[in-house]
Amino acid sequence: MTRNDVLTLIDYHYWARDRLLDAVGSLSPEQFTKDLGNSFGSVRDTLAHIHAAEWIWLARWQGESPTSLPPADRFPDLASVRAGWREHEATLRAFFEGVDEAGLGRVVQYRMNNGMTGASPLWQMLQHVVNHATYHRGQVTTLLRQLGATPPKSQDLIAFYRERHPPTV
Repeated sequence: MTRNDVLTLIDYHYWARDRLLDAVGSLSPEQFTKDLGNSFGSVRDTLAHIHAAEWIWLARWQGESPTSLPPADRFPDLASVRAGWREHEATLRAFFEGVDEAGLGRVVQYRMNNGMTGASPLWQMLQHVVNHATYHRGQVTTLLRQLGATPPKSQDLIAFYRERHPPTV
């Protein structure tokens, strides 16, 4: 994976996040935190999980190994989710701006939450973060439908490419 591929993947990740958060904006505070029996309960808790997973991976890339994820209730509302995530996005983008092609292949060793060790190339970890978020964005889309809200605009990677990088024929 090239550096340009990585930066494009990051752009996609946050483009899709923003589409999801825009759709979540139609929820009432009660709907935002309502436990619907999903993997993480509510829309808020699922968003907090996506953010927390992204946070823990970045910490690992920076040589730390946190032993737990931050709690979901650190985000009382959508505005706090947006603010916290935008701040984290800036940190993640700055991290990858400093990574060259060779650095993408660097194997990062870390300790998982369960105490076991892991090691993977940086570019694979980033792909995992984006894929993980895609999975949970799909869950939030389902939760929005269960709440009677309008689902987000397409978050498909091909929709991103069509919008941001239209083919030249």
